[in-house]
Amino acid sequence: MDNFVYHSPTKVFFGRGMENNVGDIIKGYGWNKILLHYGGGSIKKIGLYDRVLESLSKNGIEYVELGGVEPNPKIDLVRHGINICKKNGVEFVLAVGGGSVIDSSKAIAMGAKLDFDVWDMFTKNKELDDALPVGSILTISAAGSEVSPESVITNPEGKLKRGFGSEHLWPVFAIMNPELTFTVSKYQTACGIVDIIMHTLERYFTNTKYVDLIDNIAEGLVRSVISAGKKAIQNPRDYEARATLMWASSLSHNGLTGTGRQADWATHQIEHELSGMYDFIAHGVGLSMLFPAWCKYVYKHDIERFCRYATEIWDCKLDEENPEKTAFEGIKRTEEYFHSLGMPIRLSEVGIDNRDFDVMAEKCVFHGKRKIGSFV
Repeated sequence: MDNFVYHSPTKVFFGRGMENNVGDIIKGYGWNKILLHYGGGSIKKIGLYDRVLESLSKNGIEYVELGGVEPNPKIDLVRHGINICKKNGVEFVLAVGGGSVIDSSKAIAMGAKLDFDVWDMFTKNKELDDALPVGSILTISAAGSEVSPESVITNPEGKLKRGFGSEHLWPVFAIMNPELTFTVSKYQTACGIVDIIMHTLERYFTNTKYVDLIDNIAEGLVRSVISAGKKAIQNPRDYEARATLMWASSLSHNGLTGTGRQADWATHQIEHELSGMYDFIAHGVGLSMLFPAWCKYVYKHDIERFCRYATEIWDCKLDEENPEKTAFEGIKRTEEYFHSLGMPIRLSEVGIDNRDFDVMAEKCVFHGKRKIGSFV
């Protein structure tokens, strides 16, 4: 096990009706002027928007709002949000939505403290000295951005999708009511399930030895997500299944399953180029297509780890005479599960061919300035 520093400062308010306390929570921190940031009309359809406004009003909290966040959140809306914050003296950013809304909120929060374009933070490896505090009301179980210090933003100019992380971007709090995910579509639910699983597996496939403790935690998390995912797809209003997915989305990406080990992240980095180039590709969709291909490319590097993955997560029987067969069976069952959720596992299923491969590859390695992945 490697040395590590573990820090996960986000305060979680989990359970039914917790969103109704958002005004009290914000007031307790002493903020009086906030930016309310959200996506489309879904929070209004389910009544969440009105409940949030009522709670803010009851606690005397002023707000300005900015909706319109899209999947693969865009830099132009971030810049607009930054201008709103600076113009109105915003003290805090409240994200109401999923990972895209939270990522956009984090980018706005850091941009509000900068005297230069926030996109430079994503492309020029600058240090962040300060940011507005951010909190969230989570409506989709997927990205884990509610408990992580990272933000991923897309710039249509150049078709670039880039991430940035800083200690200043840890959300102060996350409000999680699984009931808010009851109306999430099967497609979005499936995308989220893949994303949750992948946030753990990017850390699970490692060259670090003697990490059985975290391996066991990771394997238990993924098995729970596989089971709860099936139930949530079959019955979207299954509270316990939705609760498992929501809490797993946080535990999968708050750093816990990466403690004491080197993580890989190659699949995520490649996916960023894919959905940056093809904006119609949801993050979970990109991961479901790329991860099995990555597995087939690297599995010989550590057959033993892939056999453990197959036996401990997918309940495959170990073939001691032909461990490669076991490794492939685990990859096959991964594909079958993703397909059972309605996710594609081949680029051809979404109409993508190889015409942009070279361009994406060059962009992914920053034109020769970095390597991706650590497992291989």
